Amino acid sequence: MTGTSVRYVIVNADDFGSSEGINRGIIEAHETGIVTSASLMVNAPATEAAVELARDHQALSLGLHVNFTGEGEEIVDLRDLQAVKSGLEAQFSRFLELTGQRPTHIDSHHHIHREFNVGHLFMELGRRHGLPLRGYSDVMYVGGFYGQWEHGQSDETHINVESLVSLLRSVKPGFTEIACHPGYVTGGFVSVYNREREIELKSLTDPRAKAAIEEEDIELVNYGDYLKRAKPSKPRSSTYAGRNFQK
Repeated sequence: MTGTSVRYVIVNADDFGSSEGINRGIIEAHETGIVTSASLMVNAPATEAAVELARDHQALSLGLHVNFTGEGEEIVDLRDLQAVKSGLEAQFSRFLELTGQRPTHIDSHHHIHREFNVGHLFMELGRRHGLPLRGYSDVMYVGGFYGQWEHGQSDETHINVESLVSLLRSVKPGFTEIACHPGYVTGGFVSVYNREREIELKSLTDPRAKAAIEEEDIELVNYGDYLKRAKPSKPRSSTYAGRNFQK
């Protein structure tokens, strides 16, 4: 990463494609809020709809949200390394097929890319394509904007606008990703993380969030901007901050 005192912030919305309501919330958080980037599930009920929305919002960079775990079901056996490798290649290829372009970054549902034994396969994929992998690049990952921390119990204090502003004010020089999960919970959407998504959406579109970015002289960017401005480093030890493995 280039030496600089500038603070670049990427606000990335996970689970793009998981439902029509989640898609709608992410686009709203991008259009009227501070979301700059999204991570696409390529095997979810509203994947194709998400891709169409992304085509109409070119400023929203699009990464691959590898989905091996769904909402409780096992899609890929993480104990089978060959299955994991094949699944990674299949989802990467599906992303290319759906969008016509490479993802700008890679992460995963429930952070399974950090699991013992399978992490190196994710790192190899990112290295081969020159793409940042969440928590293993020059982009500092901040996961504190999340509403469930103790045994799945909701804690709205972590996702109100005051908490978001505090996170924004605390970022260091260089590139930082703040992850989020905005959306509308509609019929048929099943997730342990549900009503918190609408609270996140409200915070992300609150004028106080944009005001904090301006006051702090933060430059709001997306992962495409990162790829243009900084040469991704080799994958390294995790840079997670405020982590939560339930996501």
